[in-house]
Amino acid sequence: MSEGPLTAAPAIEELSRAAIAQIDASDQIDDVLALPEHLRDALWRVESAIMQDWDTPAGLVVAGMGGSAIGGALARAALGDHASRPIFVTRAYGLPTWTTPETMVLCASYSGDTEETLACYESAGALGAKRTVVTTGGRLAEMARSDGVPVIPLPGGFQPRAAVAYMIVTALEVAALCGVGPRLTSEIDVAASHTEQLVAEWGPDAAEDSLAKEVARGLYGTTPVVAGAGLTAPVANRWKTQINENSKQPCFWNELPELDHNEIVGWEGAKDAGRFSAVFLDDSDAHPRVKERMDLTERLIAGNAVASFRLETRGQTAIERVISLVLLGDLVSIYLAVLRGTDPGPVRVIDELKAALADR
Repeated sequence: MSEGPLTAAPAIEELSRAAIAQIDASDQIDDVLALPEHLRDALWRVESAIMQDWDTPAGLVVAGMGGSAIGGALARAALGDHASRPIFVTRAYGLPTWTTPETMVLCASYSGDTEETLACYESAGALGAKRTVVTTGGRLAEMARSDGVPVIPLPGGFQPRAAVAYMIVTALEVAALCGVGPRLTSEIDVAASHTEQLVAEWGPDAAEDSLAKEVARGLYGTTPVVAGAGLTAPVANRWKTQINENSKQPCFWNELPELDHNEIVGWEGAKDAGRFSAVFLDDSDAHPRVKERMDLTERLIAGNAVASFRLETRGQTAIERVISLVLLGDLVSIYLAVLRGTDPGPVRVIDELKAALADR
């Protein structure tokens, strides 16, 4: 970690449960800490949905937006080379042009009323593709039950982004059921136990110099730019969106090695544009050349970054490693919100946008 000049001290310096409770009115921290429980509950919910095995030679398309879509991307990373057929995540009003009746389309919408996902559901039906739905209800659940499409029910009461474990597990289980990859049930259960250990190590009851709190303090007062590679690329995206929604501030992400062909040059003007920090998400099983690129990239931009962090996955299996950095990023985003004195729960501008679109 390298650091530059410090910004003004945050209003709240201690990241204890009591301090967090002063800012986090809707207890978003509790949903993050419950990640291990969510992983186990998600397995039970998929099994209880009376799912059947399908054979979909064309692969799996996960249709969703925001926190509902990221589960598909993280599941694809967790499967890695074990995926025997394509997995594609669409964040749009339509499906990929190559979608056929031999494709499984998993429509993921926490609310069940996401208009882009509803459009994908209808498009999949028109194409004759197999469909599965994961949601709390809404119009999506109504249409699916009317059409005889399996519905995997989610628990209510969350912000959609807090249901990430449910979306990851659902995508992994559906992928297995349609022949895209192997079942990872036992690996998911082990990952839940491993995540419990990390919750104790990084959560609000941990020491003030624990990793998640240290990173949040380092990012305070800066615009973070998060980089991932391979398995950690969608995790970098998750960090970006969590800092956007929970911390209520700009954050950006990119992927190695691509950023070494463009973004690295932009760091030359970082000090003129603002206060930027860098976060590199490394994987313990990453390609050696990727690790070398991270080393060199961090070194080359260090003089232009207010702070720079190199963070590595924890765990043995791919799903453990993915979840480890998802948890770390979620905690960092909550701690950063508290340091900024902003409630991580409400996303008023998203609600305003949806309301405006509904009137058109």
